Amino acid sequence: MSTQNFLLDLAKKCFTAGIIGLAISDNIASFMAVRGSSMSPTLNPHSNSSTGFALDDYVLVQKQNFEDYKVRDVVVFRSPSKYKEKNVRRIAGLPGDSINLPSHDTVTVPHGHCFVIGDNSACSLDSRSSGLIPLGLLCGCVTHIIWPPQRIGEVNSRTNTTLPAVQVHASE
Repeated sequence: MSTQNFLLDLAKKCFTAGIIGLAISDNIASFMAVRGSSMSPTLNPHSNSSTGFALDDYVLVQKQNFEDYKVRDVVVFRSPSKYKEKNVRRIAGLPGDSINLPSHDTVTVPHGHCFVIGDNSACSLDSRSSGLIPLGLLCGCVTHIIWPPQRIGEVNSRTNTTLPAVQVHASE
């Protein structure tokens, strides 16, 4: 009888912890592995290493309201074409911003969208090739690298990463 009570108590605690973890993951923050070199050197700086061994960065993703995002924030968003796929890029433009690209015309970001780019433009599929991202697909802002141990720290959204010229038009 004692073993049954112990197992029932353990099951209740595990269920409660799972519900609390799910609530935190959905509403406050979550963890995510970042694969690929599109955000190098900010994330996965050694993904093109000659050794063939690359260690993915694991990051903390903080949930935010749409109005809290800023240009240069590193964000996670769901792919517009493959909803289960999540991507990580840097915001280069928000609604009302004009993006001047060397190889394209000026793009004005419409209401409800953002323009995202990868830090490693040579191998990044971003808004320059795939188009604008609806704000509703943003999952959160990457705030910290939590793994590997030698890279633990805050993700600096104000890095010297080259972005296309962004001109913000004041709203009237």
